[in-house]
Amino acid sequence: MAPSSNPPTSAEKGKGKAVESQSGDKKTKDAQPSANGKKDEDKVDSAEELSEEDQQLKSELDLLVERLTESDASLYKPALEAMKTSIKTSTSSMTAVPKPLKFLRPHYETMTKLYDEWPEGEDKSSLADVLSVIGMTFSDEDRQDTLKYRLLSPTQDIGSWGHEYVRHLALEIGEVYAKRIAAEESVKDLIDLALILVPLFLKSNAEADAVDLMSELEIIEDLPKFVDENTYSRVCLYLVSMVNLLTYPENEQFLRTAYTIYTTYKEYTQAMVIAIRLNDLDLINSVFTSTSDPALKKQMAFLIGRQKSWVNVERDVESKKDAMEMEDAVGNVKLAEYFKTLGKELNILEPKTTEDIYKSHLESSRVAGMTNLDSARHNLAAAFVNAFVNAGFGNDKMMLVDKDKESWVWKTKDEGMVSTVASLGTLLMWDVETGLDKIDKFTYSTEPLIVAGSMLAIGIMTSGVRIDSEPGLALLGDAEKLESKHKLIRITAIMGLGLSYAGSHKEEVLELLIPIITNPDNDMQIVAMAALSCGLVCVGSANPLAIEEIMGVLLDDERGNVFSDKWFRFLALGLGLLFFGRQEEVDVILETLKAVSHPMARPTAILCEVCAWAGTGAVLKIQELLHICNEHFDADSGDKGCEELLQMYAVLGIALVAMGEDVGQEMVLRQFGHLMHYGEANIRRVVPLAMALISPSNPQMKVYDTLSRYSHDNDNDVAINAIFAMGLLGAGTNNARLAQLLRQLASYYHRDQESLFMVRIAQGLLHMGKGTMTLNPFHTDRQILSRVATSGLLATLVAMIDAKQFVTSNSHYLLYYLITAMHPRFLVTLDENLKPLTVNVRVGQAVDVVGQAGRPKTITGWQTQSTPVLLAYGERAELEDEQYISLSSTLEGLVILRKNPEWEDGK
Repeated sequence: MAPSSNPPTSAEKGKGKAVESQSGDKKTKDAQPSANGKKDEDKVDSAEELSEEDQQLKSELDLLVERLTESDASLYKPALEAMKTSIKTSTSSMTAVPKPLKFLRPHYETMTKLYDEWPEGEDKSSLADVLSVIGMTFSDEDRQDTLKYRLLSPTQDIGSWGHEYVRHLALEIGEVYAKRIAAEESVKDLIDLALILVPLFLKSNAEADAVDLMSELEIIEDLPKFVDENTYSRVCLYLVSMVNLLTYPENEQFLRTAYTIYTTYKEYTQAMVIAIRLNDLDLINSVFTSTSDPALKKQMAFLIGRQKSWVNVERDVESKKDAMEMEDAVGNVKLAEYFKTLGKELNILEPKTTEDIYKSHLESSRVAGMTNLDSARHNLAAAFVNAFVNAGFGNDKMMLVDKDKESWVWKTKDEGMVSTVASLGTLLMWDVETGLDKIDKFTYSTEPLIVAGSMLAIGIMTSGVRIDSEPGLALLGDAEKLESKHKLIRITAIMGLGLSYAGSHKEEVLELLIPIITNPDNDMQIVAMAALSCGLVCVGSANPLAIEEIMGVLLDDERGNVFSDKWFRFLALGLGLLFFGRQEEVDVILETLKAVSHPMARPTAILCEVCAWAGTGAVLKIQELLHICNEHFDADSGDKGCEELLQMYAVLGIALVAMGEDVGQEMVLRQFGHLMHYGEANIRRVVPLAMALISPSNPQMKVYDTLSRYSHDNDNDVAINAIFAMGLLGAGTNNARLAQLLRQLASYYHRDQESLFMVRIAQGLLHMGKGTMTLNPFHTDRQILSRVATSGLLATLVAMIDAKQFVTSNSHYLLYYLITAMHPRFLVTLDENLKPLTVNVRVGQAVDVVGQAGRPKTITGWQTQSTPVLLAYGERAELEDEQYISLSSTLEGLVILRKNPEWEDGK
């Protein structure tokens, strides 16, 4: 195979010879497995005219191969070195196969035979090196020659072959690893080789490839050894973004690996975010005590407070003032003060009236008067609207006016009085010291319904706020209230305890609630509300005592009627909340529930399961739930009610599981469209609620337009839920289009009291906190799911499944479970002494920069504003200049800024 003496005329012949040397003739070539998938390419090549330069290269390579076949061993080393140099210095385009590989490919079989014949030694290893690279050109899935020959020549410099070779090798390692694991063979050599590739990937900004390879080989916990100060931030960004796409337990492994890396590089606020996501109290305390910087500790305390995770942080700071401020930050004590600072800055402290929201003058004149009838029902709706709109501002024109404070209360009747007095708690949210004085008067009323309302008001006002005097426990845990002869006082005291101590895991509250659950003389409503409060207090803790006592009620044969009561769903939800986010840990309870013979056990199990997998985006769970929605039940079946409830929980569960992941949300919204078209009446009733749960306080046009259509549905249950869903979707956004749609609905339903009541509630939610609040349970750049917020949303939606049995009849006070999710959507910047500090920030749409090269912009379409500012869903803020350094990894909520020492030097 010496080069032709006359290249121009024998170019084709030379190419033809190359093909012949591989296959003999066309038929055998086609039959040969080595050319599998390449036949067409070779045919094209054989007809292709080679340039003089290419012909020369080809001839040189042919000669080098020929030297390898000769008996003189001294020729081997220089020939192989020349081949390697030729391949490494190839400058052909990135999209095409490099020319040297193209010309060496026909000699591949010859060279593999030589490899088998040669004795062990340096030359043989060098030949394996070359064969490994040529092996890349074969796309046959059954042969992983690149890896095969790399393992035979492990000591060579892999990185010098280029990035594409390293990627190809990683791909084959993954394929072979899977085969060996299935065959139970050793994989040590593959892992050793992979650990050589990881630094090469990280060096070339291919952190995604490095993480993927280590994930595939199940060695992700070794990743921290390979990162340095230049690569750790990009690696962690990719690790964390992958979590929603992984199954348990890999998702936790990824988070723990990111936590380890962040703590190694002293990125404590980011490590705290991960620890909160993992709901691991030991990690939270560990990262909190990792630094002695008091300002940084306060910033971490704000993160814990935002999650409403009541962790007892260690006060190991020198100054007593710093320790106090830390406690206040964890306990959200100053939240009301910061919120009012925002209101003052935005000039919205002036209270709004219900007419400001209804804008009756814009309703059609024919029905304007009819939607404002001065009925007890209308006045109750007004109390809710007033409570939501002026929430947190501690100032309104209806309940907190100087005249006789009970005047509006007497315009409502029965349970309406309870909800109206309770609305005081919403107006005075988080402001415990001022609020207690204003509510105190109602606790001494001679009217039991007003006392009941005041109990609920205290629970609402203290929700998420933790102060040493424990007013919630003192006032609501009073035996006189919890054992009152008046049922509503007992219920509101129990509900108030749940709201006040949601997420606190407080033993003293459990000691009050558990005897109520276990007492067989108690009414089912009281037992169920106590179980739900237990679930809220210990949400996501899998508290063994609470689980045991609630399961005891389910397994008690003497309580035969327990399942048939309409309130039973809240007992089931209380059990589910205990397992919130615990994923596979719920399996024990699911097995236990299989032993319960009553058909209501299955819906209970589904509720527990969806709580356990909430926000994980687990596709397999969503598929299982969709299968449940497709089941058709016998209309004559005695268990029809249980089966319908099972499907309703499944629909809510689909939204609950998918809410954490954007692609999953898109897919699920499409599935909801199908369920609405083809589903049974019970499924159609829940779809609007599920659509709202997937994106609360995020009014996407495609969603609210769909809900607007459903709000005119022939089935009034669907319409009522769609109206409520519109309120939930736009909660706290002041969305003008939604406001217009709701005004039209007020005119449309002017004769239907129930639907009109729900329109008013939706209008109140839309303008919640005068447009400064959110119900979205995701926070800190949408990285953390608040368990407390989600459980409140879920409790409200479980009540709304049968709105006419609960919310639109006489249990409307259940709407106050939304309080746990209400939070200002602000960015307030503070100095190190926690005093508000005004700086300029850019606010724009967040951009996903995971895996992007260089330093891409993290926001787009920004506007420069001075803090405090409002952040809408999907918006992100960044500091305009480097005068201050943010102690938080994300500019959201309460952020402490530190003066940049270098800034002063630069001026």
